Amino acid sequence: MEVVLKDLTKIFPSRNKKSSEEVVAVNKVNITIPDGKLIGLLGPSGCGKSTTLYMISGLQKPSGGQIFFGEDDVTELSPEHRGVGLVFQNYALYPHLTVKQNILFPLQNLKGEDKLSKEEMLARAYEVAKLVQIDDLMNRKPSELSGGQQQRVAIARALVKMPRVLLLDEPLSNLDARLRLQTREEIRRIQKATKITTVFVTHDQEEALSISDYIVVMKLGVVQQIGKPQAVYDSPENLFVAKFLGTPPINVLNGRVQNETLYIGFDAVLKTPGVKDQDVYVGVRPEGFVLAEDGALTCKLNAVEVMGRDVSVVCTNEASVNPVIRAIINAENTIDEEKETVRFNLKANKTFIFNKETEERIFF
Repeated sequence: MEVVLKDLTKIFPSRNKKSSEEVVAVNKVNITIPDGKLIGLLGPSGCGKSTTLYMISGLQKPSGGQIFFGEDDVTELSPEHRGVGLVFQNYALYPHLTVKQNILFPLQNLKGEDKLSKEEMLARAYEVAKLVQIDDLMNRKPSELSGGQQQRVAIARALVKMPRVLLLDEPLSNLDARLRLQTREEIRRIQKATKITTVFVTHDQEEALSISDYIVVMKLGVVQQIGKPQAVYDSPENLFVAKFLGTPPINVLNGRVQNETLYIGFDAVLKTPGVKDQDVYVGVRPEGFVLAEDGALTCKLNAVEVMGRDVSVVCTNEASVNPVIRAIINAENTIDEEKETVRFNLKANKTFIFNKETEERIFF
């Protein structure tokens, strides 16, 4: 089921009685979610990603714009008639019901032509329970389950209705690190098996990058960039996207372009053909540094952290916006830690420049 958002907007009234200023939570969002794909809505807290999800589900009414499921305009349709499955951050399981009863609950509320017999309901419940690998836990109560198992019950309950669209609102935030990794892999497996169009909301860029077919990066209710995860990481359209994606985060330095050459401090580090003279922000991915004795960029060496196959070189430069610069290089490189400075060349495909005022990317 293709999902299309056209100029989707959500405005909340001001909570301040003395001020009539409204809060624009989502501002003219345009997204097309292809049929059968998993799309990650990604951004910091307060960026409007959950509000967008709740408008898709019908739990919140848009202030403007339209929502289409395929050819159907569902903007004014009530949640129960949209054919969506929604998994909340806190799972929202009924504590007094068993796993089987929790999964069956949405089916028991079906009416008219959609109403199923008890045998059909049980068959479907066990089918989705097997899919999410909890078919041996059907007689337990939620309190007898681990966090990961409770999450699977919530997903099974959403899937049992055979929804047209599956919506996941930060479903992994209550799990520990190891369980998050395991459960996100399970979500991806389930989504691929069911081929249900899925919207996954998260503030964790690693989660979004690892399981999404496409990601939508949002800031203050506005879409900043849409694309395949690796493509967005490799080619951010503005400084916000560049800083938001990546672990360790991108290194940001003050620089200037002069005579089609990029300078950081007094160091000429790259050629920038076609770029006019101006002050810029320079973003360098940690893997964008190449250790070289005669490297173009000179930094003060702080520490060398060995991480197995890689080495993290922690250093400083007067032009750096961040407190330190972190360069990730191959562990086969040897660094004399007694030296005060370290020199690098920069990889052009891992170095980005941004307009100082607009913070938009300048391509070269």
